[in-house]
Amino acid sequence: MAHQSNLIEENIEKYLKEHENKEILRFITCGSVDDGKSTLIGRLLYDSKMIFEDQLASIEKDSKKSGTNGDKIDLALLVDGLASEREQGITIDVAYRFFSTERRKFIIADTPGHEQYTRNMVTGASTADLAIILIDARSGVLTQTKRHSYIASLLGIRNIIVAINKMDLVDFDQDIFENIKKDYETIISNLPHHKNIDFNYIPISALEGDNIVLNSKRCSWYKGISLMEMLNTLEISKQKNTHFRLPVQYVNRPHLNFRGFCGTIASGSIQVGDSITVLPSKKTSKVRSIISSEIKVLRPKNKDESVEEIKEAFAPMSTTITLEDEIDISRGDMIVKSENIPQISNHLSAMVVWMDEIPMRLHQNYIIKRATSVINGSFGSIEFKKNINTFEEVKANSLELNDIAKCTLSLDRQIAVDPYSENRYTGSFIIIDRYTNATLGAGMIVSSIIGKSSGKEKTIREYTKAEKELNEFIRTNYPEWGCKEI
Repeated sequence: MAHQSNLIEENIEKYLKEHENKEILRFITCGSVDDGKSTLIGRLLYDSKMIFEDQLASIEKDSKKSGTNGDKIDLALLVDGLASEREQGITIDVAYRFFSTERRKFIIADTPGHEQYTRNMVTGASTADLAIILIDARSGVLTQTKRHSYIASLLGIRNIIVAINKMDLVDFDQDIFENIKKDYETIISNLPHHKNIDFNYIPISALEGDNIVLNSKRCSWYKGISLMEMLNTLEISKQKNTHFRLPVQYVNRPHLNFRGFCGTIASGSIQVGDSITVLPSKKTSKVRSIISSEIKVLRPKNKDESVEEIKEAFAPMSTTITLEDEIDISRGDMIVKSENIPQISNHLSAMVVWMDEIPMRLHQNYIIKRATSVINGSFGSIEFKKNINTFEEVKANSLELNDIAKCTLSLDRQIAVDPYSENRYTGSFIIIDRYTNATLGAGMIVSSIIGKSSGKEKTIREYTKAEKELNEFIRTNYPEWGCKEI
């Protein structure tokens, strides 16, 4: 921190440039209730000198009224900001905090440990690169420890730090640490993609700061590095999907001489001249131009004026592309490179985390939102539900709050299918109630189910195809109508 302070005083522009180029690590803290997640984040912010003096004064004042540590400052109050959280001493909502070191920038998500708010933990884990699983040294591995570990691995997190907290309350007993470590290791083989996960173990005291920034003298038997050093040095394992995917979010038509297709590139890159295919229609064309998100497309004074262009765009840029051919593309379509076309299907196998107290019913209609696509869908069957205590696969006809299951999903139209293991953005979806618009669950695509169809779905596909043909006929023969779609 002294280096950063000196650099800010000497050359603010150089400091900002260094800060801009630092690698970003997103991580979450999770585990059971009262395992010390909020206190750990407070300690990281406090020891990294990322708390302003007025914030610290406010926390010291609030600690006397709402704190749980007697006369000591309650660092958990830095992230537990809701009145109901302070009253109950638990985390309810996801709290995001930011801090940086000389090596990296960090975005932390403090997620709830209470079973009732598991859905908020899923939200925080969906974008994380690393998870810190906290375990109370007095309690050991609990059901919620297993649930959060399973969800973290299911959501594609490839770095897990198992932090055994409150070691100060067990006199930093090495045997207790080793026994909890052994207990946790017995569940690893039951976690999805466990062979691709890097596990690290560390004994800590979030309240006292032992092994957080510096190694503790009270824990001399621990020969590893501190938690902060782990966060600074662990290699971030991310999905390296090079296949180009652009879910179309908006068709930009500001004037007669421009039609651009806008969206955030989910993966891969695209260059001017590349051949592309639009899914699910399978129409093909080539990229005529690429416009960066910072350049505004304004209505020109005359048709000879042009906009500034770039030659290449890549994930995660928000961009606009134009094509050489006039083809029917609308919001929800996916633009991919013709050399790498994913499967398209309206029958999917998916892992589902149910996040509402209203149960999931088979064959009931839901709204499925995947990337920019909003589609009607229903679950045809539940292949199995996971018993989170024993990790057994059990039969089920419905899903309750916090259930995790593998299901078959039928959609009323086809989409481009990317497994979640290959693409976290295009391989995930949320389940929305048709009437209340509430988010009911989250899903991760495992694979498409080929060759399965029903009469209803066939009728819907034929109608959609006929509709597109009619649209093309109108545009070709009656352009003066200015009809975009029927």
